[in-house]
Amino acid sequence: MDRSSEKIYKEACNVLTGGISRNTVYRKPYPNYVNYASGCRINDIDGVERIDFANNMAALIHGHAYPPIVDAVIEQLKIGTAYTMASETEVTFARHLCERIDGIERIRFVNSGTEAVMTMIKASRAYTGKPKIAKTEGAYHGTYDFAEVSQFPDPSTWGDIDKPNSVPLAYGTPKGVLDDVIIFPFNDIERTIAILDQHADEIACVLLDPVPHRVGLVPGSNEFIEAIYNWTRKNNGLMVFDEVVTLRVSYGGAQDKYPVKPDLTALGKIIGGGFPVGALGGREDVMKVLDPREPKLLFPHSGTFSANPITMTAGYVAMRDFDKEAVEKLNALANKAISQVEEAVKIADVPVSITGAGSMFRIHLRPTPPKTYREAHQTPETKSVINDLLDYLYYKEKMLLINTLACMFSTAITQNEVDSLSEGLLRAFKEMKPKIEKLQK
Repeated sequence: MDRSSEKIYKEACNVLTGGISRNTVYRKPYPNYVNYASGCRINDIDGVERIDFANNMAALIHGHAYPPIVDAVIEQLKIGTAYTMASETEVTFARHLCERIDGIERIRFVNSGTEAVMTMIKASRAYTGKPKIAKTEGAYHGTYDFAEVSQFPDPSTWGDIDKPNSVPLAYGTPKGVLDDVIIFPFNDIERTIAILDQHADEIACVLLDPVPHRVGLVPGSNEFIEAIYNWTRKNNGLMVFDEVVTLRVSYGGAQDKYPVKPDLTALGKIIGGGFPVGALGGREDVMKVLDPREPKLLFPHSGTFSANPITMTAGYVAMRDFDKEAVEKLNALANKAISQVEEAVKIADVPVSITGAGSMFRIHLRPTPPKTYREAHQTPETKSVINDLLDYLYYKEKMLLINTLACMFSTAITQNEVDSLSEGLLRAFKEMKPKIEKLQK
């Protein structure tokens, strides 16, 4: 039986829109289909093994088929996958996260990062009674209408930096959605506060990813985060963090790095142990808007698969084993990888820079790291070269990176894989040097 990726994709196009269910896995002329995966390696049905530096878009903190998770999930499968009842494992996992993350006193589980951010925005509105949110230009927060505004603005749409436009992502986004989302430039205190002040009586929350991937994977400065925090105290709003990706940065998330803590935090990805997950946590008084025991329930909330015991079991094991020692070890390995990639950049003599935090980093085809979304924005020409680089690494070097030229490490990665990455990138930089240099002209 012919089980080639090409043949399967032809069949897929007859039943799936575009032949896929998530655009991130599409590649020309067709995506490859997985046969099996283990640790930091993926084998496709065409017989090719690749090193995985993407880890399902940063979701797999221990790589594929992590044995302790597999064993725990098998035991849970034997007694049920989901009930219209609570399960004790939900309480165990909630306790772990509340103890682990300083900004979380109470928590609720949902089914995706998108859902976590959506719930966080709605909870902020319920608590403050205000309609609008403010968010960073270019930041990705999932696919909720309000959260995806100005996710991909470009020079033709983004407007004046002193008053960035609210740019729709999906065709047909209602104007009312755009009117209720205020956009500000990341790490720019003066401009951001001036923009927020114009809507002070209407903003329920200021939504921040503390190390926004799409903005450039540059951490928010202490001064910027503190300025947002102080502004929300002054104007009866909430400062809320999207730590769906950045929880991996430190044991208690990227918020560990700041002297002030968010009022609410959205979580996802690594807390699912490889299964769909999301969570919303924060101050006890704010989280009460979800509490069915309250005389006036401000935000009725539920979900058929929220806190299902399979995800709770896998997530608890994943985070239990991603302890302080594991976090420090993985971050050190990522720092070593950055050093080796920087050496490859130097040897190849290409205009390339690197940004990142914790166990994640991003490669930029520019000599100096971007500081803002507008600097990190990729022209069609830049995207074309990035795609060429990704294809070279995928097909020639047999390794998988995230489509922004980013790596999200798992604990399954060792120095051997880091060496393969830096050596493969050196060859890729040399091969693509004329194209990379042309981008600077």
